[in-house]
Amino acid sequence: MNCKRASRRTAAVLCTIAVSLCFAVCAVSCHAASSASAIFPAKLVLTPVVEGLKQPTAIVSARDGSKRLFVLEQQGRIRIIRNGTLDPVPFLDITSLVKSGGERGLLGLAFPPDFATRKTFYVDYTNRTGIGNTVIASFKAGEKPDVADPASRKQLLTIVQPYANHNGGQLAFGPDGMLYIGMGDGGSGGDPHGNGQRLDTLLGKILRIDVSSDTAPYRLPKNPFGNEIWAYGLRNPWRFSFDRGTGDLYIADVGQDEVEEIDFQPAGSGAGANYGWNVMEGDRCFKSPNCKKTALTLPVAVYRHGHGDCSVTGGYVYRGKIEALRGIYLYGDFCSGRIWGLRRVGGKWQTRLLIDTPYAISTFGEDDDGEVYLADYGSGTIFRIGER
Repeated sequence: MNCKRASRRTAAVLCTIAVSLCFAVCAVSCHAASSASAIFPAKLVLTPVVEGLKQPTAIVSARDGSKRLFVLEQQGRIRIIRNGTLDPVPFLDITSLVKSGGERGLLGLAFPPDFATRKTFYVDYTNRTGIGNTVIASFKAGEKPDVADPASRKQLLTIVQPYANHNGGQLAFGPDGMLYIGMGDGGSGGDPHGNGQRLDTLLGKILRIDVSSDTAPYRLPKNPFGNEIWAYGLRNPWRFSFDRGTGDLYIADVGQDEVEEIDFQPAGSGAGANYGWNVMEGDRCFKSPNCKKTALTLPVAVYRHGHGDCSVTGGYVYRGKIEALRGIYLYGDFCSGRIWGLRRVGGKWQTRLLIDTPYAISTFGEDDDGEVYLADYGSGTIFRIGER
């Protein structure tokens, strides 16, 4: 995640916050197909659900029939929202393990399809070693379903981080039942170590591991390179998601100075894909004006600097009750608060600006019913997305 400001209403405050947060630098210039108006809703409306969260970084549903939403707080807590009310007691508190600040903290949460019976879930956080290394760990829900057991922690994977930014952090289970992990390129600017294109490091990648058994930390599925790497060439994939209706994969990758991008893979494809960083930034050559695009998977949507945009936040394909929104992939920008819709019509991708908000959109989330939510990082408010 990258940031410059949390809302235009508090621009002066957030100029200071941006220095400390440093949620990666990015670029952007929104382009929307004017002919797309008929296939997008007229305008979105955001309804507040709860307030009072502290620096929310993820919104996740267990999809276990409980209708609970789990919200991560960057410092290391998981909170529960039930029926529009924030539980006072955290589901899990691992603040003693988490190094938080800037782009570090508790960044990812995923519940496996069998969570209702197995009671195991997975988190991604930066630990207190050095500048903070990425840890993927599992925990168990406790005897009381709304309180996890912190003593049940099992550390699956530790990835050394050379810098304090571009930590990625997204966790999600794919249609194949595997756990997918988003990793940034390790930080700094321009990918100084070339991690995006290297296959001897887990940085700048989407990883895939098999956590279906509790007898071992994890097993390696048949990944294309014989290790944890499933896809590569990413700068900082701040949120990817699988469409619950089709299994298609959408990846929002934060840009360097000019271009933000949305990448796409149809269900059942994408193993071994190279998304281009740091050969390319979005749809433009980055290191050389005459870069080779052969064998690269290019984005299906981009936007550039402008209107305060600076850092893409990936969302979800809407599968809720509002007919006009169904099938539209919703994504936003952390700095400008703008939200776009993206969909493919007749083989062509079309995107449209749907709403301009004053919020620092740090994450989107999806509930049991396919309704989509977003978090305002600055105020700690969770909103539900609807149509006006």
